[in-house]
Amino acid sequence: MATIQDVALLAKVSTATVSRVMRQPETVKDATKERVLEAIKLLDYKPNILARHLRRMETKTIIVVVPDITNPFFSEVFLGIESIAQEQGYQLLLGNTQNDLNREFQYLDLLKQKKADGIILLTARLKKQIIEELAEQFPVVLACEYIEGSRVPTVSIDNVSSAKKMTQHLLRLGHQRIGYLSGPMDIILSRDRLRGFQQCMTEHGLSTESILIQEGDFTYIAGYNLMLKLMALENPPTAVFAGNDEMAIGAIKAIKKHGLNVPKDIAVVGFDGIQLGTIIQPRLTTIVQPMFEMGVQAMKLLLKQLEGEPVSEGTLVLQEKLWIRNSCGSL
Repeated sequence: MATIQDVALLAKVSTATVSRVMRQPETVKDATKERVLEAIKLLDYKPNILARHLRRMETKTIIVVVPDITNPFFSEVFLGIESIAQEQGYQLLLGNTQNDLNREFQYLDLLKQKKADGIILLTARLKKQIIEELAEQFPVVLACEYIEGSRVPTVSIDNVSSAKKMTQHLLRLGHQRIGYLSGPMDIILSRDRLRGFQQCMTEHGLSTESILIQEGDFTYIAGYNLMLKLMALENPPTAVFAGNDEMAIGAIKAIKKHGLNVPKDIAVVGFDGIQLGTIIQPRLTTIVQPMFEMGVQAMKLLLKQLEGEPVSEGTLVLQEKLWIRNSCGSL
């Protein structure tokens, strides 16, 4: 029996395009639509009617998959999702994967077993094909992270331009030797933020020594340990840009632990805008993401799918802001 993947392969399109031809043909170009219809005819493809029926059986439950619930960033996004879900009578099932792909698969299986009506992924570490195939059968939204080139509805910010904005701020303060604490490089957000940092340095005619770029895991402990490495250099940086606030806070702890002053000796900036950054001393300069609003918009996109409304594919890009506080030395 032919599958939707067989049709997509023969027509030389994605499975998402095949699905749109069957459900929303007006959204597909005529030439593409003709190729898909011809492939359907040649393969005698018949959509899974049972799966369609099951999709109409509501549980009023939404799965929210989070890579690390101990990170305050994801907690705030979850609250945004919850605010809309409760208004609409949906309950949430929180899936904390602890950055374990096997756990992520387990929550996807719950959706396939129709124990939930849809899923919001705050992590995008599964292969693109797996998530797109899931989105062919069930309502799916990505938030915070995204998959490059995917048509799955996504809510995010422009991480490259945001990182450039922060780097430009440090350069304006006179820093030229800037260290960078990156998150895991297998995560697209980490790569985007590092790219923004490097692009800005290059645009200002500055090179970044590889030793000044250290890879961590977005945790406080990683920030602390990586900062120790940078301080041990013969020529340490005068400023450090951490890929998230938790690592920035860890870096500040390491600097102060060794009797140095932030920002007098080393300036430190972060990324995310978690509340803890307003409490520590000195208060953290950071890129503030609209975390709560991300959750709100993600849930609204999922509701549209659940209600059968057309949802534009691609990324909904929200606006971040640079919040200048004491840790960078400009206040």
